Amino acid sequence: MIGQVVEVVESDRRLSLEYGSMVVKSGNRILGRVPLDDIQALLMNPHGSTVSIGLLAALAERGTPVVIAGPNFKPVATLVPLVGHHAISRRIEAQVEATLPARKQAWKQVVRSKITMQALVLEHWGHDATAMWELEASVRSGDPSNCEAQAARLYWRRHLGAAFRRDPDEPGVNALLNYGYAVIRAATARAITAAGLHPSIGIHHRGPLDTMRLADDLMEPFRPLIDARVRGLADAGEPGDVVPRTKKMLVNTLSTDVPTRAGTSPLSVAIHRSAHSLAQYLLGERKDLELPGVDYRPRITDFAEAYV
Repeated sequence: MIGQVVEVVESDRRLSLEYGSMVVKSGNRILGRVPLDDIQALLMNPHGSTVSIGLLAALAERGTPVVIAGPNFKPVATLVPLVGHHAISRRIEAQVEATLPARKQAWKQVVRSKITMQALVLEHWGHDATAMWELEASVRSGDPSNCEAQAARLYWRRHLGAAFRRDPDEPGVNALLNYGYAVIRAATARAITAAGLHPSIGIHHRGPLDTMRLADDLMEPFRPLIDARVRGLADAGEPGDVVPRTKKMLVNTLSTDVPTRAGTSPLSVAIHRSAHSLAQYLLGERKDLELPGVDYRPRITDFAEAYV
């Protein structure tokens, strides 16, 4: 699915549905129209803006998530559709009935893919990633040794410096990461619902307050691509905070081309393919997930570049 991420941040904005388009108004003045079929996700900051129920229903019918951001651009709510794929009932049943060994094997693949991507990002900036590759090779079913956390400790120190701490409540680089991850999370939620799966039924994440568990599972291997873009912004001397220019650069990651088994496609399409492969896996139709891997190596440069 290729489309644009639309963000509403100004106060006194009214969003409504009109002839297949989202209309944005301020008072009685129309500020813009966006065809619903061109919207991949709608991001909103709660500063007095309103959205009509008709618009929300029309977005849901198209599988378009609506993400509401809180302080420091951390998502506080996401509206996702309950309809989508023609086989949704069968696929959600497969999610619910998935055995623990099946979920653990799927999580193993996700963790290995994530560590692989982190290693590629480090190597792009000239860091020795030997320890990362060793961790990737040692991941077992369910990741009982928590190789994911071990890799994260090595990764952040090398990628953004020894003084950096990943803290979602901090401004600057952390806020940029929050925003980029929110974009990827919304795209992943849309891909999951389009594949006939439910985003709250995860394979690993089990947070009692997390209603997007599967999205949080499946987006993990794609996070390092946001990390690369944020580092690229810093290296290019771009503003070190969330401003319209840096937002646009982060949103552009979804349209950046990456390799897939069907050929080169935008990242948003690759995310859809990952979700579809997971649905097939849960139905017993395949044994592996389609996730990022070493074939992304030459593409890291594209994500590391800062451009609008």
